[in-house]
Amino acid sequence: MKRILIIAAVLCLMGGVIYAQTRRAANYPRVINVSYVESPFNLQIMVMKERRMLETAFAASGVEVRWHNINSGADQTQAMAAGSLDIASVINSTSVILANAAGNTVEIAALVSRPRQSFALMVGPNGPRSVRELRGKTVAGPKGTVLHQMLAAALAREGMSMTELNFIQMGLPEARTALLAGRVDGALQAASLIIRNEEAGMRTLFTADGYLAPLLFTAVRPAFAKAYPELLEIYLDIQKAVYNWIAANTKEAVAIGSRVQQISAEDGMKLFQWSGIALTMEAADTKAVEADISFLYQQGMIDQKPNPRRFIRSTAYGKRAYGK
Repeated sequence: MKRILIIAAVLCLMGGVIYAQTRRAANYPRVINVSYVESPFNLQIMVMKERRMLETAFAASGVEVRWHNINSGADQTQAMAAGSLDIASVINSTSVILANAAGNTVEIAALVSRPRQSFALMVGPNGPRSVRELRGKTVAGPKGTVLHQMLAAALAREGMSMTELNFIQMGLPEARTALLAGRVDGALQAASLIIRNEEAGMRTLFTADGYLAPLLFTAVRPAFAKAYPELLEIYLDIQKAVYNWIAANTKEAVAIGSRVQQISAEDGMKLFQWSGIALTMEAADTKAVEADISFLYQQGMIDQKPNPRRFIRSTAYGKRAYGK
């Protein structure tokens, strides 16, 4: 009975969205640009795209949904600054903070997940056995991300700094290749890559758990949110509908994500359990963002502390999109 009620609620929600579109279609732009981010295991976004739920929601208004494969949070904030990306479907808290500290305002519109187990530093079978043993070693990974912050936090816990190792900028797949080839001593990795590396004999030196509270958000370009609050509301309504659909159809949803990432259903379920799927921010999440700002400032990764109240929209706490 509960499953039937959830599905009915989702259908009613989508029906209301389509009605809203028809009512205000004349005010909408022709295209909405949205990033598509699979990693670490962003099930809401994979399901949304595979089931064409966003396209269906915007169909009545004639708005085209244009997906952009941009995994890097830094690249997403740059795209929003250039006006070529309206909504970042999934972006890490570190990238949002770095952008706002640099004067590129990016607004948090919703929480996506709290993936504490989905980020790790991996080493070879004969690699470093402790964080202290990273001194003088070469580590690869994406700079300006939550993974970068995780590494800095682990080093700081041991009284070390990023200057005590050779940190090379690489995307996650490239970092994995370098680790497997023995060209680096460690690689920052996420989700399914962690599983694949362990299967290849690599070791997890540490995860984000205990060092920071990773948060993944949906973010929006301020000018877009101001000009088209209805479109933002439609997107967030669909994201909520997807969240509810996953709750009612978890096995089917995980099968979709597993197929997209080309992993087994068993590994997919493991990643789903790691992902910490969520919908709205809580007071503890706001405090985590504030703690991240302070840490990044102390580490010299930002020159000023942006005020989170200025870039976290009320929608992130479950309120409507009209006004911040």
